[in-house]
Amino acid sequence: MGSHTELSGPDLKTGIAESELGAEPLVGHADGEAVLLVRDGQRVRAVGANCTHYGAPLADGIIAGGEVRCPWHHACFDLATGRPQGPAITPLPCWDVVLENGRIRVGARREVAPQPVQGPQHVVIIGAGAAGVACAETLRLEGHRGSITIVSAEASDPVDRPNLSKDILAGSAPEDWAFLRTKDAIGANDIAVVEGTATKIDMVGRRVLVGERALPWDALLVATGAEPVRLPIDGAQLPHVHTLRTLADTRAIARATAKGTPVVIIGASFIGLEAAASLRSRGADVVVVAPESMPLARVLGDEVGAFIRTVHEEKGVRFCLGRKPTSITSDYVVLDDGTKLPAAVVVMGVGVRPRIELASDAGLQIDRGVVVDGELRAAPGVWAAGDIARYPWAGGLVRSEHWQVAVRHGQNVARAMLGQQTSQAVPFFWTQHHDVTLAYVGHTERFGTPEVRGELSARNAHVVYREDGMIRAVMTVGRDRLALEVEAAMERRAQDELEALVR
Repeated sequence: MGSHTELSGPDLKTGIAESELGAEPLVGHADGEAVLLVRDGQRVRAVGANCTHYGAPLADGIIAGGEVRCPWHHACFDLATGRPQGPAITPLPCWDVVLENGRIRVGARREVAPQPVQGPQHVVIIGAGAAGVACAETLRLEGHRGSITIVSAEASDPVDRPNLSKDILAGSAPEDWAFLRTKDAIGANDIAVVEGTATKIDMVGRRVLVGERALPWDALLVATGAEPVRLPIDGAQLPHVHTLRTLADTRAIARATAKGTPVVIIGASFIGLEAAASLRSRGADVVVVAPESMPLARVLGDEVGAFIRTVHEEKGVRFCLGRKPTSITSDYVVLDDGTKLPAAVVVMGVGVRPRIELASDAGLQIDRGVVVDGELRAAPGVWAAGDIARYPWAGGLVRSEHWQVAVRHGQNVARAMLGQQTSQAVPFFWTQHHDVTLAYVGHTERFGTPEVRGELSARNAHVVYREDGMIRAVMTVGRDRLALEVEAAMERRAQDELEALVR
């Protein structure tokens, strides 16, 4: 997406003295575009100064392993080619750099055109979410010239799903922020989109059935995503009861919510709490109901959960914790202690379940997701990615429902289809609660007492999560650079470096 940026710094077409570029990147401009000048070992690189995902200033990120890393959502870009890693799927622009007579000067804007590569003749991708779109775009970016078909059951253009519970639901961002790619943009890249639901994967005949159509494939990605859970209680299907997964869901909830509207959020999940913050910003009267005693404690620990609860309460969100809904009427949500909460709008944020039926029916191995290897391969010629994939990480198998993971899965699958080397990225997610953003790097489902460094209440802290004495995850508040440094150290599997960073 990106955003307009005012030009600053020196005119790099005229150039700067070589001594002006130190170890830190330098922001300047060339031919009306913001440019980041970077020392990359013995070379000097010039790339776009802003992330292609949402326009973050890359100078606030870090340089590591020949890449520049975005401080907001941890997109990575190769300094030599501009090639992206999720959540970005659009490359950075690159410029030639000339060093002469002690000066550094930016030359022509360089188009890094892919060389045609040998690959599968027909690629079919089931799912138009983050993993599916990223796979298709990366295949083209890497030079694949065979046919690519995305099977889309979305009722809209592919969406950038994290926005649905945040800025768009809050009404603070235009709706076009919702779109990951429009179908027109996908088509312009010679990628076909077939609208409908895939009903069968024919493993022997290598076809995917979509209605009356049979799509042949030489390589197949199953990226069917997840679907929101709706509690099996009386009234759960009433029209004012919503889940939050699609653009249509966000539109419906936003239309029904105004200042003073009584809203009940069922579930203190990330989605539930993000929705609570967004609807509170619209002026709604918001109550969160959940069976646990502290929100997010299972994932982040009690101290972080208490901090997040306080953040919400300071903005006027109320909590009914330790309670479960037993029924929903046209006017109320009834709890298990008999309490009736007024509710003109109800949002269920009680989790999602992976859509694995299609993969299971095709005979792929299932274990709380589709089991894949280190290249996300589920069977010869078949890959699975995103919310459904159960993949190797830190000596075990994990399944992650995070956006950045899904994008990078799709990019890795594309490269695996072309016979290129791949590696699993460190899991990362971010979550926004009113004016507080949490960034979480790594993955652990079993951790001891979280170690808080700094002051959560001052919104300047990080939290260390250990499993069997090893650092498996770090959560940061107000320490974006640290989150990037932790991610880079985890990629290198450098526990000593991690210990030094989080001390």
